[in-house]
Order: sequence, then C-alpha cells, then structure tokens
Amino acid sequence: MFEPSELNLRNRRTETLVKILLLLMTVVLVLPVIIILSVLVAKGAPALSWGFLTQDPTNGMTEGGIFPALVGTIWLVAVALLISVPIGVAAAVYLSEYAPDNWLTRLINLAIINLAGVPSIVHALFGVGAFVLFFGFGTSILAASFTLAVMTLPVVIVSTRESLQAVPHAFREACWNMGATRWQTIRRVVLPNSISGILTGIILEVSRSAGETAPIMFTGAAFFLPFLPESVFDQTMAMSLHLFVISTQVPGVPEDLPFAVALVLIGLVLTMNAVSIAFRMYLRSKKKW
Repeated sequence: MFEPSELNLRNRRTETLVKILLLLMTVVLVLPVIIILSVLVAKGAPALSWGFLTQDPTNGMTEGGIFPALVGTIWLVAVALLISVPIGVAAAVYLSEYAPDNWLTRLINLAIINLAGVPSIVHALFGVGAFVLFFGFGTSILAASFTLAVMTLPVVIVSTRESLQAVPHAFREACWNMGATRWQTIRRVVLPNSISGILTGIILEVSRSAGETAPIMFTGAAFFLPFLPESVFDQTMAMSLHLFVISTQVPGVPEDLPFAVALVLIGLVLTMNAVSIAFRMYLRSKKKW
C-alpha cells in the first residue's frame, strides 16, 4: 500500500489550514449580516403592515406609513440609472475599444478610480453647486439624481470596461475579417456578450443609490412632504433620509418604527438586486463561451 510522503502530508495539512482559514473569514463576513438582518426582522416586523407601506406619515412622522418615501426612493434610483448607465457604458466603450494606450488615457482611468473614493458628502456639495445652483435645477429629484449618478459613475464605468475586456479578442478579429466595422463589432458582438458584467455594475449602483443620504439631503430630498412628486423638478421624501430623520430628529417615535423603515429599505434594495441578478443569470445562460 502506498504511503504518502512527508511532503504530501505537509501539503495536506497546509491545505486543510487554508480551507479552515478561508471558512472562518467567510463566517466573519456573513455573520454580521445575519445578525443585522435578524435584529431588523425581530424589532421591525411587528410594525410592518399593508397600511405602513401605503399610508402617509402622520402625527409628526411618529405614526402612519412611508409611502411617499418609498415612491421617492424609486424615483431617485430610476432617474439616476437613466442618467448614469448610458454615460457610464459609453465612456467604458470608448476607453476599452477606441482610446489609445497613452498618458492621457491612463490619467483618465486613474481619475475614475479616485472618483470612486470621494466621500459622499463631497459629492453632495458638488451637487448643490453644479446642479442646484449652476444648472438651475433647484432642490429637486433631477438635481439629486444627477448627484447620485456622478457618485456612482465610476462603478458603472469600471465594471463595464472589465466586462468588455473579458470578451475574447478573437471575437473581434473574426468580425473584422468578415468586413464588419469597429462599431458594428461592438454593437453586435462585444456588448451582447458583456451585458452580464454591465448588469453587475448596475446592481452595485442601485444598492448605493438607494442607501445614500448625504447626496440627496442637500439636493432634492425633503424632510417631510406628505404627497407624491409629479415631475423630476419636484422635491420628494426618501427612505434613507426618512430613516435618519425619525431616528435622530423626531422625538416620541415608537421604538419599532425606525427598524421597520430600515427593514423595508433593505427589502427594496434586495428586491431590485434580485431582479437584476435573475436577469443577469438568464443572459449568462445564453452565452456560447
């Protein structure tokens, strides 16, 4: 019978230790999420009801529901996506497929990466100066959504560029050999095969846009506005700001109300992400490579 050598035994012990270490790291990452969700469900679920989702806040926001804030959050995220996704995808296509590899392109890539690390309060002040005052949008959904779009653009650009570069170069060469132009190759071959990676960036943008408070606090979100917006030039309530307000600024709020708002906000983000992930999985199943 074959006896493993000392080297094989040492390698197995090392592999076992690495597996245990990686498992512990995974548990350390997942356990806080489970604890947070458990606390939110335990303390916020008793306050959830259909009326809580469909009614306006009443009695100084200590009673009633969150319907204006829920609708306002959907407004902000949807408009931000409509602004940032076309611009981000177009910028990524240019940087990946057209731009030459020179100092200017490398400087632009560095600026995009650095933009992703700018604090959200800085984006908020930029949004006030650029969109509220300079462009004259006022404190509105449009100004807040533009601010969110600028803040999340790096995520869309980077994820799109990475997914474009993941498409095998042989696909491009095959199209060029058949007489297709560069744009025809990008539109018919490269973009369809990279759509799942583009959706990854959109998923990340949805999560961040829905949960940000500072960028919308100064540009378009209202402290209390118990009616729905009619256009992008109106102000609106938002879930993240509403949660901040009732948790820190409003006295006499029932203990379970902030937990219920937080639970709905997380549920909204998870629902949007789940739809995007399901669509991404469907597209990945259609890939031929």
